[in-house]
This record gives sequence, C-alpha cells and structure tokens, in this order.
Amino acid sequence: MRKVLISGATGDTGRAAVREAIALGLGVRAMVHNRDARSKALETLGAEVVLGDLLEIDTVRAAMEGADAAYLVWPVAPGLIHATVNFAQAAKEAGVSSVINLSQRSANRFSTSNSCRDSFIAEQVLNWSGLPVVHLRPTYFLEWLLYPWQLPYLRQGILRMPVGKGRHSPIAADDQGRVIAALLKSPDGHIGKTIPISGPVEMDHEQIAAELTDALGRKIVFQDIPIDEYCRSLEAMGVPPYIVQHLGGAMDDYQHGHMSGADNNVEKLTGRRSMTVGEFARAHADELNAKPDND
Repeated sequence: MRKVLISGATGDTGRAAVREAIALGLGVRAMVHNRDARSKALETLGAEVVLGDLLEIDTVRAAMEGADAAYLVWPVAPGLIHATVNFAQAAKEAGVSSVINLSQRSANRFSTSNSCRDSFIAEQVLNWSGLPVVHLRPTYFLEWLLYPWQLPYLRQGILRMPVGKGRHSPIAADDQGRVIAALLKSPDGHIGKTIPISGPVEMDHEQIAAELTDALGRKIVFQDIPIDEYCRSLEAMGVPPYIVQHLGGAMDDYQHGHMSGADNNVEKLTGRRSMTVGEFARAHADELNAKPDND
C-alpha cells in the first residue's frame, strides 16, 4: 500500500485530503498538533494519526518515516519559510518520492502582503531542495464565506469585500482535497509543475452576490469598501494582525487582477469538476442563513 503523509490534517484541505486519499486506497498518516475530537474523527476514517509540528523538525522527520509522498500546507500565519525548510529537509532525509505543496494563487515576491511574498519564497525553497515537488496554487477558498469576519455580514445580506471590479473563481476545500489525494497517489507527469486550481467560473463580486441570492433564497448585496476601512474593521473584530496585513496587500493585488482566471484542472486531475458558488452555498445554507447574532 502506498503510504502518504498529510500535514495540517485537521484543517480545511487536510481533512478533505485525508478522506479522499483513504477513498483512493492510500495508507494515510495524518499529522496533527493535538489528539482531540478532530483527530479522533480522522482515526475513525482509517488514518494513522501522529503528533507533529512543522516548526519542530524532529517531529516532522519521525512523521515522514516510510512515507512515499507528503502534503505540505501552512495557514496564513508567520513561520511558513521555517516550516517549509523543515519539511524539505525531513523529506530528503526520509527519501520521500514526491511532495505536494499547497501554495496560493497570489504568491508574489512583489506583493505588499507578507504571506504572498513568503509563499513565493517557500516555492523557491522547495525547488532549490531538489525534491520532486508539485506546487498547487488555489484561488480564494469558498470557505471564506463562513469565516468569522465574513459570516456575520452575509447573515445580514451583505457580501462585504474591498475588491472593486476584481474577479476570481473561488474553490472549495473539498475540491482541493480531491486534487491533493489524486496527486499523492499518482504524481507522475506533474512533478516540477505549478498547477493553478479554481472553481469552474470566473466571477466578480456582483455576480457572486447574485448567485448567493439565488442559492440562499434571500437578497445578498455586494458592498465594496476601501481596503483601509476593511482592515480597520477586521482589527476591531479581533482578526490576528498577520491576517489583517496579508489581506491589506492581497486585496490590492486582487483589484489589479492577480486572482483572475478560471481553469478546469480539478476536473482534469480528478474526473469531476469543482463546486460552484451556488452549490457550496446550498450545502452550507443552514449556517449561512442562521439568524444574525443581534436578532
């Protein structure tokens, strides 16, 4: 049985990748920070759960032992380059035959976002390492609709983003999980490539609001606001400073077309197209349509 290591296994893409990799018949080792209800759910699926921290190389090296392929993911948080170096060194020591790296569509050495710049450098680190690597560059996650700084506004009928006329094709974590699992199983032909992955349709936020309106059965209005005002509101909501700084730069990049375009790479890699905005909204309608907290 082909053995794969999935880091970030309790995160959005990690959970999906664990589930999909097991469905493909892979032996899955899921690396988590803590044993809790989320890790127990992974064990119930059939994963081998191991404790590890990408900032502690010895724990990563132990998790890599015997793995044929490994998935690297890091949140929008400080430490990406440190984590990437540790992952690369552990993978080389363990003789891992392929690495799937989840980067971001907005990876850009010239961005004012620290996260976008670090994502670009992390890709280069893996390339320098000589490891057989595939970089995935997803566009913005559909799960952002459910994030604490977005969901309260959506429940009030407002899609609030400082994006101007920018466009993108949002993608669900479940679709990313299918791609990750497929590449962990069969990376041949993709090693050395940087693969964009997205939803099926490029849209501006007026169109996204219209699709949400149709899916949720209530009016959703797009509200475009200045980036500075948006970032101040995030700070007031307690969003971590690193994420606020990232979004300030990433939204400027977005307005200048850095997230534009759509592709069918999910379908080409997995045999099934990615989820639309409306399909995602209908799947999460109970959460999106819950009464606002002030009601």
